[in-house]
Amino acid sequence: MSGVLFEDIFDVKDINPEGKKFDRVSRLHCDSESFKMDLILDVNTQIYPVDLGDKFRLLLASTLREDGVVDDGEYDPTDRTPNRADSFEYVMHGKVYRIDEGPHETQSPKLAAYVSFGGLLMRLQGDANNLHALDVDMMVYLLMKKLAF
Repeated sequence: MSGVLFEDIFDVKDINPEGKKFDRVSRLHCDSESFKMDLILDVNTQIYPVDLGDKFRLLLASTLREDGVVDDGEYDPTDRTPNRADSFEYVMHGKVYRIDEGPHETQSPKLAAYVSFGGLLMRLQGDANNLHALDVDMMVYLLMKKLAF
């Protein structure tokens, strides 16, 4: 799939461990199933409620177009062309603002990528091989869909 930067299934392990700071936003702490990544993600729970124990598919992409052609980052509600967002329930567009190297305690180096979606923040941390496609100042789409289990 062209334009896909990262994809995995995540389990919600904790919600707002430092306390709830905003009425409509919750901070999710999640672990991935396949790549053993650690995710902290702010979600507008007024429009997309998430509960402890939920599982969801998360995809980071450089474009919503299935063919991988880069878009201009502007949403056009009149455009009826099928795109990645059609298969997901929650979509955000944001900017990678920081990438940090983690400790080199293990064989594989660790990275943490930080993305801001208009003030809603994400930190995705884990094996550098899974985050190699992300660069600072890159615009990305985050797409989520809850899974029934």
